Amino acid sequence: MHHGRRTLATLLTLAAGTLLTGCLGMGGDPDAGTNGVGKLPAAGIEQKAKAAAAAAPTVRLAGTVVSGGQTYRLDMRLSSAGGVGEVSTKGSTFQLLRVGGDLYLKAGADFYGSGDDKNSQAAAAKLSGKYVKVPPGDPSYQQFSGFTDKKVLLADLFVLDGSVQTGDHRKVGDTRTIALDGSQGGSLDVSLKGQPYPLRYQRAGGAGTLTLSDWGERFSLVAPAKSQVVDYGKTVK
Repeated sequence: MHHGRRTLATLLTLAAGTLLTGCLGMGGDPDAGTNGVGKLPAAGIEQKAKAAAAAAPTVRLAGTVVSGGQTYRLDMRLSSAGGVGEVSTKGSTFQLLRVGGDLYLKAGADFYGSGDDKNSQAAAAKLSGKYVKVPPGDPSYQQFSGFTDKKVLLADLFVLDGSVQTGDHRKVGDTRTIALDGSQGGSLDVSLKGQPYPLRYQRAGGAGTLTLSDWGERFSLVAPAKSQVVDYGKTVK
């Protein structure tokens, strides 16, 4: 019996020792079991994140962006061929869809203004709930198509103010990340699991946060049916 007890006690001591060693080992090396990019200098992490983002065929981007002095809330699925999703600003929400060079916008009548004259109201009613094809020459085309452009939106992520340095080990959701911090503000969380994708971008001065997810996941990107499209150029004078 005594021998059995000693053996059990020995086993428990060994097990506790192994657990402690495991815990201490993890605490000692925050990059244990990761993709290893956390060990790189800041410029190396940034380069790997840029390359991973550029190589991924698709991404979902959600959060706040400032464009032309106005704040927009986006939830967009993006690919090299275009993008689809929802944009909100100043209390109004609209859908954006770009397939190649064709940009479509869909919104309710309130988005088009509540003009008093009957012509304005009739035009707004006609456009409500339909996809409006935005002509490339329209001033809003450039801005709105930018919200559907993977390259344009991702380029913005790598604008950290000042010099870039490695920050803390953190988490975005359940995924461990390494932070890249701009010396004058802003930070980018880069995934330590699998591909070193950027997962969260926090702008300097609390000017909004973007999260990036569903890297490489396919989604449907098709032009709306002709019956659902109104030609903006011919409808609104």
